[in-house]
Amino acid sequence: MNKKHLQRLDLIFKNEHDTEQILEKALARPDDDLINDLISSGLKGRGGAGFPTGLKWKLTSEVESDEKYVICNADEGEPGTFKDREILSSVPHKVLTGMAVCARIIGSKKGYIYLRGEYKFLKPQLLKIIDNFHKLLDQLNLNFRVEIFMGSGAYICGEESALFESMEGKRGEPRNKPPFPTNSGYRGKPTVINNVETLAHTYSIFKYGPEKFRDLGVQDSRGSKVFSVSGDTPIPGIYELEFGMTLQKFVEDFGDGDAKAVQVGGASGFCVPRKKFDKTVIGYQGKLTGASLPTGGSMMIFNSSRSMYNVLHNYLDFFVEESCGQCTPCRVGTQQLLLGIQAVKKGEQSSSYLDKLMELAEAMRVTAKCGLGQSVANSFSSIVENFKEEMIY
Repeated sequence: MNKKHLQRLDLIFKNEHDTEQILEKALARPDDDLINDLISSGLKGRGGAGFPTGLKWKLTSEVESDEKYVICNADEGEPGTFKDREILSSVPHKVLTGMAVCARIIGSKKGYIYLRGEYKFLKPQLLKIIDNFHKLLDQLNLNFRVEIFMGSGAYICGEESALFESMEGKRGEPRNKPPFPTNSGYRGKPTVINNVETLAHTYSIFKYGPEKFRDLGVQDSRGSKVFSVSGDTPIPGIYELEFGMTLQKFVEDFGDGDAKAVQVGGASGFCVPRKKFDKTVIGYQGKLTGASLPTGGSMMIFNSSRSMYNVLHNYLDFFVEESCGQCTPCRVGTQQLLLGIQAVKKGEQSSSYLDKLMELAEAMRVTAKCGLGQSVANSFSSIVENFKEEMIY
């Protein structure tokens, strides 16, 4: 494809100026109708976990409580991801609209945007927009207020329960589950927590209806997805595309003609080698999508000049630094994986030692307390398995 004529969608970033009409229309409808629209649209969480958004709102709405909360997770800390920053810069009203409709549905009067510490520069403009949004809510007689809570730069606080701990003034560490946030989230109260992109998509669904969203993508992976494209690409940037494209199609559109691997989903995602491009679909695992890989948004392309050993070393450095240290599998496991590949590279361990490290990574996937420790195995196993020769020589 001629990269100058790359076809992008324009649902998220289309700067529509009809927030008042969309809100007024949505708030005039029954809660069940709004929830059913979200469910029938097929919208799943765009943070990577892929939990159905409508079901999350429905479950929270059904819990009796004197307080409930709506939280926008804007702690965009995954390496290679920078899409949520752009959404909050360009179309924050779409995110706020999603939060407000959610608040009406679940019965919440308070919402928060948990903003990544490194995005502090966004705060002054966001505060002005939120202030104007509150005036609109007053006109529509919706008692809901949004505040910004600044994160402190910890990767672990992107995990929803660690985020709650951080907001409550505690150390950012994951909680045991259950209970889940729909029953016991921020301050022990029922909480809907969605990431920036997910909330922005609800705006489009409430405006255009669920059919338009559902018509995009493939079964089990409906709608569009915003990708942060970086690495060995002549056109790095942010692109909104349909779910369901193969990695082969992706590298044809975005690669430099020499892509040997694509890291799907950032450091916690999977590394796919060239030989698997045409067999791998970007989307949530489903009946029709075959070998599917969900992505929080990061798509990093590596060409033949890149050392996959160095890439893995960089990821493990990151995980060692960002582990909260709460559970042994993650705290010790990340360090041992890093020391292990260094030992093999130096010849202090034989290549067979990589098999033991793979076993350790899989043990971490099963026993680590939260997604950080569990996901280390994704990049480690996929890189070692597909580029073993680069780990040795």
